[in-house]
Amino acid sequence: MSLSIGIVGLPNVGKSTLFTALTNKGGLAANYPFATIEPNVGIVPVPDDRLEKLAEIDHPAKIVPATVEFVDIAGLVAGASQGEGLGNQFLANIRETDAICEVVRFFSDPDVVHVDGRVNPSSDVETIKTELILADMGTLDKAIPRLEKEAKRDKAGVKKLEVAKKVLEGLNEGHRARTLNLDEDEQAAIYDLHLLTMKPILYIANVDEDALDADLAEIDGCQPVPISAKVEADLAELDPAEAKEYLEAMGLEESGLARLVRSAYKLLGLQSYFTSGETETRAWTIPIGAKAPQAAGVIHSDFERGFIKAETASYSDYVELGGELGCRNAGKLRQEGKEYVVQDGDVMHFKFNV
Repeated sequence: MSLSIGIVGLPNVGKSTLFTALTNKGGLAANYPFATIEPNVGIVPVPDDRLEKLAEIDHPAKIVPATVEFVDIAGLVAGASQGEGLGNQFLANIRETDAICEVVRFFSDPDVVHVDGRVNPSSDVETIKTELILADMGTLDKAIPRLEKEAKRDKAGVKKLEVAKKVLEGLNEGHRARTLNLDEDEQAAIYDLHLLTMKPILYIANVDEDALDADLAEIDGCQPVPISAKVEADLAELDPAEAKEYLEAMGLEESGLARLVRSAYKLLGLQSYFTSGETETRAWTIPIGAKAPQAAGVIHSDFERGFIKAETASYSDYVELGGELGCRNAGKLRQEGKEYVVQDGDVMHFKFNV
């Protein structure tokens, strides 16, 4: 599965600087494939030290990390929901993403003018929240008359209408749809409306360099990820050895990108498993709780359709015992069936027949 994250923010919060740094062909990702598929879309490898450990064992021809697609969402200003700025483009781009990553300005550079004349993270968050809510209210205002007609013709439409009205009421009270505690059936009923406030949201606090370890207050009930866009931009220009020294000099164990991706995975309930051999060592992204056939389907639908079993070793066993042969000889290479719940870091080889 491919993970797509839309980066939003008011003007001059460092959004584009951060996007450029994350999607630059910098030293921290020198060993991985990279792509910018459009001016505002970048494919970024997920940092995972486990890939290198597996590659040391299997000596593959290539290493393929899991990836995240970052989309630099343009035009978010007050009034975007009504088409202000590049509002319509903003709405179209953000609907296609899995999650929203909002960059909030905390840094205090006097040379970078704030759109409202002062640095006020709470106010910035409220502005964007309001625009997303207003956009969804517009969507529901248009949809409800149609849903009312459908409900009269088909009883199945009654549920969708009820949920749409419930969500609209919550939006009117200033609540994002995702915070309304909709159950799975209710979420499914309005899924095709693609409401913006149903998307999970992650906050990035773009802080000054000396505040990367600051204890920040929650934003809208979420713990923000402190990142310095300036530091990330500097890192992107360095080779791997220099980047490592730079991080160590700042007292950091990892880049902001690594923290961001880890937070995004946690937010969306995702994890990685691996395939490894002479051809390639590769990370695959799956939902936490996915069973073996579902994990196989991420590689190819035929793997899921014709799933027979999955030869599986834990990451720790695979590394400790020197690979597949060592795991097999030690009785640590398990034969798992259709009901096996894949664990983070599992090294797997699928048997299937179509």
